[in-house]
Amino acid sequence: MTGAALFFAGLSGVIRHLTHEMHPFEVAFFRNLFGLAFLLPWLWRAGLGALRTERLGLYVWRAVIGLTAMLTSFSALALLPFAQAVAISFAAPMFATIGAALILREVVRARRWTATVIGFAGVLIILRPGTEGLTVGAALALLSAAISAVSVLIIKHLSRTESSNAIATYMVLLMTPMSLLPALLVWTWPEPDLWWLLVGMGALGTLGHLCYIRAFALADASAVMPYDYTRLVFASIIGYFAFAELPNLWTWSGAAVIVGAAIYIARREARLSQSAATQAAASAGAVVIATPAPSPHREDHRG
Repeated sequence: MTGAALFFAGLSGVIRHLTHEMHPFEVAFFRNLFGLAFLLPWLWRAGLGALRTERLGLYVWRAVIGLTAMLTSFSALALLPFAQAVAISFAAPMFATIGAALILREVVRARRWTATVIGFAGVLIILRPGTEGLTVGAALALLSAAISAVSVLIIKHLSRTESSNAIATYMVLLMTPMSLLPALLVWTWPEPDLWWLLVGMGALGTLGHLCYIRAFALADASAVMPYDYTRLVFASIIGYFAFAELPNLWTWSGAAVIVGAAIYIARREARLSQSAATQAAASAGAVVIATPAPSPHREDHRG
């Protein structure tokens, strides 16, 4: 998830730059198109049989929801300062944690709930709600965060039976033609000097998505989502060097709260895993000790 955060922060930076030159709907199409191009070598090697599935309907829903989240997110990046757009997107982990408990029936312990809420409080520190009204960009960013949470739960559900490469391939395979339709409404050909950024956007998005899906395959959604908070740290660095945006004291304070919550969850989960493994080993040992060995004279007794 930390790797996904790094790649997605870079992707957001490229999108922010491109949306100043192109319509967000066009950027979304090229992100999917070149994302598909980077996955074609895997598809060629694995063959079409790697895409055999009995859950095509869920894949389609994931593509529709994912595209909606993408279009609203790209539009928000075009309207908001970079750091603010990224910060608002951190509402998604909170929604996903709630959904993981209510929909996926995952066990979310009180301390993890607390750390998740504290992490979201860090986002609020950065946003300082009440200082200005809710803009169109901010509303789009919040809507994208809520929709993304639904997409997260679908990915988690798919990862129980589907491979990471298959999920990522189906995403761009379905979303590329879907995203072309809104792009055609505002179509203009990109300038020649933008093509390398469009290709790079596909690479960053594909790498980030593969890491993202693999994270859900390895652990509960509510356990790995807090690591998405590290994206804010990467975004602050990118914002400074790429857009000359120097994060203020509120941004750094909120980032410290978010990262602190993520580190606590990581340490907490590590201790719980070790404790669970120790208890399992002890229980197995107790069963072995408590189970009596078969009597070598049992047949004589029967006789």
